Amino acid sequence: MANLDKQTIVDSVPQKGFFGHPKGLSTLFFTEFWERFSYYGMRAILVFYMYYEVSKGGLGMDKTLALSIMSIYGSLVYMSGIIGGWLADRVFGTSKAVFYGGILIMLGHIALAIPGTVTLFFISMVLIVLGTGLLKPNVSTVVGDLYADNDNRRDAGFSIFYMGINLGGFLSPLIVGKLMYTSFHLGFGVAAVGMFVGLIVFVLTKKKNLGLAGTTVANPLSPSEKKKVFTYIGVAVIVLAILVTIAVLTGYLTFGTFVNLIGILGILIPTLYFVVMYRSKKTTSVERSRLIAYIPLFIASVMFWAIQEQGSTILASYADTRTQLNFAGIKISPAWFQSLNPLFIIALAPVFAWLWMKLGKNEPTIPQKFSLALLFAGLSFIVILLPAYFGGTDSLVNPLWLVLSYLIVVLGELCLSPVGLSATTKLAPAAFSAQTMSLWFLSSAAAQAINAQIVKFYTPETEMAYFGIIGGASLVLGVILLMLAPKIQGYMKGIR
Repeated sequence: MANLDKQTIVDSVPQKGFFGHPKGLSTLFFTEFWERFSYYGMRAILVFYMYYEVSKGGLGMDKTLALSIMSIYGSLVYMSGIIGGWLADRVFGTSKAVFYGGILIMLGHIALAIPGTVTLFFISMVLIVLGTGLLKPNVSTVVGDLYADNDNRRDAGFSIFYMGINLGGFLSPLIVGKLMYTSFHLGFGVAAVGMFVGLIVFVLTKKKNLGLAGTTVANPLSPSEKKKVFTYIGVAVIVLAILVTIAVLTGYLTFGTFVNLIGILGILIPTLYFVVMYRSKKTTSVERSRLIAYIPLFIASVMFWAIQEQGSTILASYADTRTQLNFAGIKISPAWFQSLNPLFIIALAPVFAWLWMKLGKNEPTIPQKFSLALLFAGLSFIVILLPAYFGGTDSLVNPLWLVLSYLIVVLGELCLSPVGLSATTKLAPAAFSAQTMSLWFLSSAAAQAINAQIVKFYTPETEMAYFGIIGGASLVLGVILLMLAPKIQGYMKGIR
């Protein structure tokens, strides 16, 4: 479809019908609810599936290796958003990217649900990585398409959308975490069903509710460009496959070198993205200034997610091996702690939305909110080192310490994540709208690529130093960002 101006797209969407917001928000809310239900249900038990003994239904991997794989997997999930954003911007639009991504995710979960070998496990990971890369950044971009640029409902709309994400993320670990004691594969099967339901919701309601949102291609390839680009892609895939095969057979490509490679790419790819967008002739001078403002926000986001994403690796292992799981007469599944983050967000998101509205002109700016996020993240790691300080690393920890740590990091997440999604749609150059959303998710990719390296340093003996150093680094960076906030705000050219 030919490119349309923003107002034409907005006019095609029914602007009332979902809590005072565009009707299309309901379609995207429930699509993302079911996608996150499937993803977080799978993620809640994946690390346990990798390192539990085969006799317990797991793959029997080394625990440290499993933690690194979990981080690399998380990094690749978000890194693949580059592919999804590029395809949406240049080839078939964001709506089709969401649909194709959902199909791949569902197939990946089906592969996990089939009892098999490590090979089948890695095939499922590839499908989920590619599918999430297509769906995750692009569904958020479609949310932005529902609102005019000057519509003051936009931030609240993203907060409602964010509630859908977390409602799915809250329910699935409770269900799948219970099922893992019966069969890991049964739990993965429930995740596959969740994604299937999400696809049905999207297909049945998008035409009526979304109008033209997501149907345009922001920066389409010309016919001659298509032929050239896809020829290059085909050749690159073949060459890469040959090189990988040779490297594996000769022993040059090991998991250790792969982790190092992803760590380098996690930093290199977003750097190249910033350079390409900044230097593009399609980027205006105002958009260049906003990109400069986006850089420190991106760095802050990397630091924040480096802590928050350890909820599914280090803190998941901590819940499994360091925490009292028989508490108040209840046998707790370690996977249930994965529901704490979305539960607190569901409870507190309306409070934060009310607080920002109540503050009015005194509402913190975007950089100030990001600095608050870093301070909360750092504090969450300082809190979780206290049990070892008071009781040592040999005794089991009261689960309320974990609950408190998750609560504190959620306070930071509510200052950063929905704000970051909204800010990205505001600061993105017009020609790179979907790709800039992919860039936002690359901050999580970079964080988890770094985590794949640093999780190796976590042991019961190093527990206090591990949490203390990482938490302290976040606190320091938060203070620096707070001091620079007025300067960054000036580069945003009127965006708050």
